[in-house]
Amino acid sequence: MRTAIFSARDWVSNPRGDILSGLVVALALIPEAIGFSVIAGVDPKVGLYASVVIATVIAFVGGRPAMISAATAATAVIMIDLVRDHGVQYLFAATILMGAIQIVCGILKLGRLMRFVSQSVMTGFVNALAILIFLAQLPQLIGVPSATYGLIALGLVVIYGLPRLTKAIPSPLVAIAVVTLVAWGAGLDVRTVSDLGELPSALPSFGLPEVPYTFETLRILLPVALTLAAVGLLESLLTAQIVDDMTDTPSSKSRECVGQGIANMTSAVFGGMGGCAMIGQSVINVSSGGRGRLSTLVAGVFLLVLLVALQDLLAIVPVAALTAVMIMVSINTFSWRSLARLRTNPVPSSIVMLATVAMTVATADLAKGVLVGVLLSGVFFAGKVARLSRVTSALSDGGRTRVYIVEGQVFFASAATFAEAIDVLEPVERIVIEVGRAHFWDISAVGALDRVVLKARNQGRIVEVVGLNEASATMVERFGMHDKPGIDPAAVH
Repeated sequence: MRTAIFSARDWVSNPRGDILSGLVVALALIPEAIGFSVIAGVDPKVGLYASVVIATVIAFVGGRPAMISAATAATAVIMIDLVRDHGVQYLFAATILMGAIQIVCGILKLGRLMRFVSQSVMTGFVNALAILIFLAQLPQLIGVPSATYGLIALGLVVIYGLPRLTKAIPSPLVAIAVVTLVAWGAGLDVRTVSDLGELPSALPSFGLPEVPYTFETLRILLPVALTLAAVGLLESLLTAQIVDDMTDTPSSKSRECVGQGIANMTSAVFGGMGGCAMIGQSVINVSSGGRGRLSTLVAGVFLLVLLVALQDLLAIVPVAALTAVMIMVSINTFSWRSLARLRTNPVPSSIVMLATVAMTVATADLAKGVLVGVLLSGVFFAGKVARLSRVTSALSDGGRTRVYIVEGQVFFASAATFAEAIDVLEPVERIVIEVGRAHFWDISAVGALDRVVLKARNQGRIVEVVGLNEASATMVERFGMHDKPGIDPAAVH
């Protein structure tokens, strides 16, 4: 298998598009990183350093080219209590432990669990994220100078109008430049990046967390680290799948898990918070022409250059310019076709999608929304499969034998229906249960077969089970009780 670092195609196949898109992403990362730092209760530099380090490192070790990872809201909300109760050094320690857990998940190839996330959940995730991205811009739209609205409108006109003339330069990058020049040239009194918080003026420095290395510290850190690792991987793997679909290219989910872990551990020792993949910035990157690892690297490196070398220039960029870019991201991220498909899609699929959106928006927690969607998908799937099983019967041997023909899948959701379909009280001498066209999946199915056989024998019936396929026979042999010696049929209730 080729390594992520040394694949020339991932680095040099699209240099111009990757460099320009990386510049756009770097600018878009700034308000997000500062905002997420505020949410977590830490200095803005903690989120900004994290975004620099994570984006730079993941470019080399991640499993999905062109995907952007940095400090995120999904992880920031989990850090609040830990920072408040124990301080930022405990946050750095928890982030190191978070990264170690993610590396273990990657080694165990837990990224394969993404196959259990249905398309309806994915659509709900994308739509909810688009709504959350838009809602996050509302503070920049309420109680602001009237000139702000004009600048946002100008930014959107450039973003959507420029591609009609040329696609040589990413329109979001041009929009940021145009809005900045207009605001600066006209001397407009609007919020700028400098108003969001104090920007760091030096390179991040290496240092291990200053915490007691004791079991008590581990007891404090482990629950938070586990939650951070799970939420970070969930959002990263879902984002990777979305970028896969947008670019029609595959990615290594297991490698992405390991890469996220390495990036988070590196972020922590350089004074950064934990993070994960960002769907909004990833969409900006791909929409602006980014396709390779170079785009992610440029985003991280240029962000550092902006913070350290071009801080004065960065400080005058209007927040309105970045707001226009994020509104574009929100519009482009939302799956508008999914609204029309609500009428044509199966009802369970629509319910799963809407439930994922509702839970995510209500809690502002992508993990909870996806969990609800996955659980609902499982429930609906189990119900659908259960309805595919059926039991028919006929009398034979002059009315002395009842033959039951079982078809379909027998498991926890259909086991009760299977058992109820067999009348053990019918006055026949013999019952034959023909299962050649059925499959017994779990101990619930085997338990139902045990109850039927033992209850029938308790009524004095001769019972014969015929046609078990090899897998079902193995299940029955291992877990079934009706053919085991010493089982008293009268003991069945």
